[in-house]
Amino acid sequence: MSALRDLIVAPHPDIAPLPPPAPPGVRVMRGVPYAEVEGARPLELDLWLPDADAADAPLVLFLHGGAWRRGRRDDMGMRTRPWSPGPFARIAAAGLAVACVDYRLSGEAVFPAQIDDVRAALRWLVLRSGELGIDPRRVVAWGESAGGHLASLLALTSAAPRLAGAVIWYGPSDLALSPGPPESLLLGAGPAADPARARDASPVAHVRRDAPPFLLVHGEDDSLVPCAHSQALAARLREAGAPADLRLVPSADHGWHGIPDDEVEAVFTTSLRFALNAVESGTNTRDPGRSGL
Repeated sequence: MSALRDLIVAPHPDIAPLPPPAPPGVRVMRGVPYAEVEGARPLELDLWLPDADAADAPLVLFLHGGAWRRGRRDDMGMRTRPWSPGPFARIAAAGLAVACVDYRLSGEAVFPAQIDDVRAALRWLVLRSGELGIDPRRVVAWGESAGGHLASLLALTSAAPRLAGAVIWYGPSDLALSPGPPESLLLGAGPAADPARARDASPVAHVRRDAPPFLLVHGEDDSLVPCAHSQALAARLREAGAPADLRLVPSADHGWHGIPDDEVEAVFTTSLRFALNAVESGTNTRDPGRSGL
């Protein structure tokens, strides 16, 4: 498990590749401040925007992983790092703007600071949507691992605007299911020591009938965040009458470790197709009972 954690971590800045230039038809704005928090660093986001002539583009709000302890906003996970063009450029080329958002890590502040930051980013994006050429009525939250947890919370607790959908890759949904060090650092105490905060931080506790469509994709062999998390959230959503599409990926560990490149591509393509469908129709047309890709 420790070897997998080492693989998942983004490369150290001393050796990490420099940000690539935007491909034709895509604009990038890096390091845009979206909030100031007293006593903390300014919070920033990167924007990947479709062609300059595009107006009112739907938006993907992307949240990175890293066990709430580390991670970078420009990283969709270890299996997408070699891609050229990268995943955010691909999403923008498909006509969706992407906002890759910073949030305070657990070494900087405990929950609910992280979801407060994500909500602040959404508020800023709505406020500046006219200047940016994005449509605040068509927003999909997309997150991986810890970012998937926050994307789930945002989709379930945001009243204005109501999100169009959520794409969740191997995200924790019930902090009581995996009461390890990352969860304790996030909450400031173990889930058993502060059950009220653990419940408030758990997406399963916020499910409602009018939740937006969810796509939950999880490796069956995930050793860091068991697939029971996505199964539990999908079951709770369906019980409430909300649309949930659960896709379990055979032989996949956390971060899509252990599966071939073409299967990772299939996960991404399925996720992008879901996001496009969500912003166009507001509904998930896939059979919610299916698993696999």
